[in-house]
Amino acid sequence: MTKFTAAKIMNACVVSTSALLYISILLLIIKISTAIDTINTTQSIRDIDGDGMVSADGSFKMGFFSPGSSKNRYLGIWFNKVSVMTVVWVANREIPLTNSSGVLRVTGEGILVLLNHNESIIWSSNASRSARFPVAQLLDSGNLVVREDDDTDLVNSLWQSFDYPCDTLLPGMKMGRNSITGFDRHLTSWKTTDDPSRGNFTFRFDPSGYPELILTENSIRRYRSGPWNGLRFGGPQLRPNPVYKYEFVFNDKEIFYRYQLLNNSILSRLVLTPNGDVRRLTWTKETGIWSFYLTLLVDDCNRYAVCGAYGSCDINNSPACGCLKGFLPKVPRTWDMMNWSDGCARRTPLNCTGDVFQRYSGVKLPETRKSWFDKSMNLEQCKSMCMKNCSCTAYANLDIREGGSWCLLWFSDLIDIRQFNDNGQDIYIRMAASEQDHNDEEGTKSNKTKHTRIIVISVVSAGMLLLSIVLVLLVRKKKQQKGRKVTGILGGRRDDTCKKEDPELQLFDLGTIACVTNNFSLTNKLGEGGFGPVYKGILEDGQEIAVKRLSKSSRQGLDEFKNEVMHIAKLQHRNLVKLLGCCMQADERMLIYEFMPKKSLDIFIFDRTRSALLDWPQRYHIINGIARGLLYLHQDSRLRIIHRDLKASNILLDNNMNPKISDFGLARSFGENETEANTNRVVGTYGYISPEYAIDGLYSVKSDVFSFGVLVLEMVNGNRNRGFCHPDHHLNLLGHAWRLFTEGRSSELITEPIAESCNLSEALRSIHVGLLCVQCHPNDRPSMSSVVLMLSGEGKLPQPKQPGFFTERTLVEANSSSIKNTSCSVNDSTITLLEAR
Repeated sequence: MTKFTAAKIMNACVVSTSALLYISILLLIIKISTAIDTINTTQSIRDIDGDGMVSADGSFKMGFFSPGSSKNRYLGIWFNKVSVMTVVWVANREIPLTNSSGVLRVTGEGILVLLNHNESIIWSSNASRSARFPVAQLLDSGNLVVREDDDTDLVNSLWQSFDYPCDTLLPGMKMGRNSITGFDRHLTSWKTTDDPSRGNFTFRFDPSGYPELILTENSIRRYRSGPWNGLRFGGPQLRPNPVYKYEFVFNDKEIFYRYQLLNNSILSRLVLTPNGDVRRLTWTKETGIWSFYLTLLVDDCNRYAVCGAYGSCDINNSPACGCLKGFLPKVPRTWDMMNWSDGCARRTPLNCTGDVFQRYSGVKLPETRKSWFDKSMNLEQCKSMCMKNCSCTAYANLDIREGGSWCLLWFSDLIDIRQFNDNGQDIYIRMAASEQDHNDEEGTKSNKTKHTRIIVISVVSAGMLLLSIVLVLLVRKKKQQKGRKVTGILGGRRDDTCKKEDPELQLFDLGTIACVTNNFSLTNKLGEGGFGPVYKGILEDGQEIAVKRLSKSSRQGLDEFKNEVMHIAKLQHRNLVKLLGCCMQADERMLIYEFMPKKSLDIFIFDRTRSALLDWPQRYHIINGIARGLLYLHQDSRLRIIHRDLKASNILLDNNMNPKISDFGLARSFGENETEANTNRVVGTYGYISPEYAIDGLYSVKSDVFSFGVLVLEMVNGNRNRGFCHPDHHLNLLGHAWRLFTEGRSSELITEPIAESCNLSEALRSIHVGLLCVQCHPNDRPSMSSVVLMLSGEGKLPQPKQPGFFTERTLVEANSSSIKNTSCSVNDSTITLLEAR
């Protein structure tokens, strides 16, 4: 431990830009108190006999400060060349120091820690990875970084303050979200000018639908930017200017906004004030003040949803709020009292089949939380897609640059529309045909221009004739589709395969599913299997769903899709996942299930951290639940169903940790008198496949029994069968369990996280039953009805024989044998590989 004493005694402790905090092998301590002056030197800290450090450039300073009239002390960063102290970042904003001492340490792991006089940690950073020789550095940009001493690539820094903004956005700092990890960079206001703790206001990206910047007070929206249109956000606030340039990045990995100064001699910052105003300020050296440059809340029309749904705000009108053409105040009495929050309602209800689109120009596009977008579609394709879906309320061209396209669709009431004299965009709103304004032609640039009302008889007649033809065709089509629950179409013709398999099964519209899953965003993604990715969605009635979407790269296809629908649609059991419906439209194949909030069993039993959350009573409850679900499939369902891919990842858990068997894409059904079948297409997952199935292609209900036995032993031991390793032998988990059983040491199989909560007799009985289920010959294995009785009873159990595939090598050899006897085609022999060894 190295300590540095004070060099000078003054009123402020500061550390300036680009100074390095070098570390010894263990750690470096920088002790900073209120009795330290700025040290103007370019030397490294290890050569300084003092408690501070200063860079040669001096754009920013770091040290302790007391804001306003407060006596509390905070570690922060502020402008060095500004006469008015302007803090841009605070480390310990929630827990201040109450006296004049404080110690900042950089540990050998590359973690910054701030200690009070009692050596208690009141703030700390983190590190993205382990470090060998970490160094802390305050850059000229105002970014405090921790990096490896020999690493000049700041992109790979261990930690940086720019990732944790407070109330200020500096040039080069990102504000946005990592779509893969969910990490969010946003601004939060100070509570007051004397208190830097988190206030009531937050400025961040809302990733729902098409992302927008939103300002919230607690959970209430106060402002939104409008969607990015290729040049700027929806309002006119961001324009080309001589001070800074800005960029917006939106891809599969991240969403962010940032700006860069065009002249480095200019000092500019974007700050979220304690009263909720987002302001851009520039420093004027001549006057010695921060000059106001821009604010987001320009006027009342920038307040969120001030005119309600289908209302439009025009600051040049009095009153500012008015209903869009074709809409009337929803509550006239309150509207006349200038309370516009209830918004407007359609004068004429939509008819779906006879609707038209009214063009509105020069507007700030409505809120995009419940929108859907496609970057490859032009405006005409966008219109066609919206027209085909009765739930679609409007469409717009998202990219206004020359040659730009991007389709944006809305599937809800249109909220927070504003009228601009210029710099607005065009939106096409769905209207009843009788409400169409014939004076606004398709190419009109502004719907505020006054036109003489002209009716061209020939055009109207042709339009009516065309409409009549369309109506006749639609009536004929409706007769053919009588009984369907869903009529909307988005992106192509809907397939009736689901209805053929089960006429009572609900058909979901592609547009609806895209909307409730935020256009299949990564933030809604729950996981991915052999079929494809699974997304979470929330329907309009609040019901949570899981959407299983067939991937184009999946080896599974339409056959597996139909198979799953056929086998699970009419199955009703508390230990089987419930299929709510499906979607087959254009090239999309999706299954919609009830949402399981605890996800899958493998997340718990194979993870060292989460395994402790699943004690023995819960595991025993899950084992029994899976057994009852299999018994229903094998014996009590309308068909005798063999799952063929039973494994931990296909067991889902609800809020009460009740297990539900899922994924019936590989399932097969038997007739009442059938007991087994043969196939040359071996499917399943290594480690769970029974010997007779892998070697000879024979499968039966006893194949599922084998998989169940593997699953039971995995739950007791906490390790996968495939990939299991032990220092004393080369057996897999089955072989290890068999060896311990024959030596009378089965209790050693029980994993440590459940040892304390374990009922030993139940655990030993589960191991015994598991070994009976994985015996080599199917005739030696018990039926699931016997398994259920054995698990719940206390009677004597039969002695198990040697399990099948009790070494990793025999499993591989058996699989190679099965492939050798079949075609090498991927379609002839597909085995889902769960985990490579």
